[in-house]
Amino acid sequence: MKKLMIYGATGYTGRMAAQCAAAAGTPLVLAGRNQAAVVSLAASLGVEYRVFPLDDAPVIDQSLHGIGVLLNCAGPFASTAAVLMRAGMRNGVHYLDVAAELDGYLLAEALDAEARAAGVMLLPGSGGSVAMLGCLAGHTVSRTSNPASIRVAMHVSGGLSRGSAVSAMASVTAETLARAGGKLVASTPGAIRKLDFGQGPVDCFQVTLPDLVTIWRATGVPDIEAFVHVTGEGFPQGDLAALPDGPSEQERLANRYQAVAEVTDSGGAVLRSVLDTVNGYTFTASAAAEAGRRVLAGEVRAGFQAPAMLFGIGFAGTIADTTIFDL
Repeated sequence: MKKLMIYGATGYTGRMAAQCAAAAGTPLVLAGRNQAAVVSLAASLGVEYRVFPLDDAPVIDQSLHGIGVLLNCAGPFASTAAVLMRAGMRNGVHYLDVAAELDGYLLAEALDAEARAAGVMLLPGSGGSVAMLGCLAGHTVSRTSNPASIRVAMHVSGGLSRGSAVSAMASVTAETLARAGGKLVASTPGAIRKLDFGQGPVDCFQVTLPDLVTIWRATGVPDIEAFVHVTGEGFPQGDLAALPDGPSEQERLANRYQAVAEVTDSGGAVLRSVLDTVNGYTFTASAAAEAGRRVLAGEVRAGFQAPAMLFGIGFAGTIADTTIFDL
């Protein structure tokens, strides 16, 4: 029987995803570069492990023997996604990750034809904001027959993990993009828009999210903007390497996430839907583990996919305590 491999299993999100996958009884192999950490986690969960770096293609290929699905939780994804996507295509292994950086999605888009030819699926963002916002946007779009534009926003509450902070700060300082007329274009830096997560409008600042790729691919709506509203500790300052691994279980329980989608139809009418869920890290680990289980069980479509495209817009509602309601 083929197994699910979680690479980067000893990182903050990787550990939680591994725990979720093991609890679900998914045939599992943990992997990473730190032998002591990988061995310890695998022993605690009673599963197989493999230790290998990402700078030796033959070693990677050998390590993927017997693997059907690879879930990449090893950031920074700018250093790992391309290597593991290509390894998956070489070895007939479907690729998933939990990345929130645009570049990995553009790469998957560029590799779409090659992946299809190899019969391999590339599913970046199998958990996290891409699954949340994709399902929410799909739900809201389904309420009209003539959608013209989409705005999506995340309400991020509580602290960030060290890895997320590094990625987030890179996204904030990079060029701000939107999709207009079906193309990615530069937007005015620092743009603020008031959006309502269900308790009144709040200021949200525009950001570049991979949903500019995945929502467009799933819905075909040509104009898409993405925003974020942050409460709690906000974006950390100073030496990010000194941050803790991630929020504690108590902090996660105390800080739920919300998202809002606004769809404007061709007549100018605006439809709004809100998603309410558990803390983003809890959702990401649970959704990624569930996606890995389902792909291993045969829910596969070769090429570049998004969770809402593959599993349907109801996928987010199957993860933990997640609900979508219309305003």
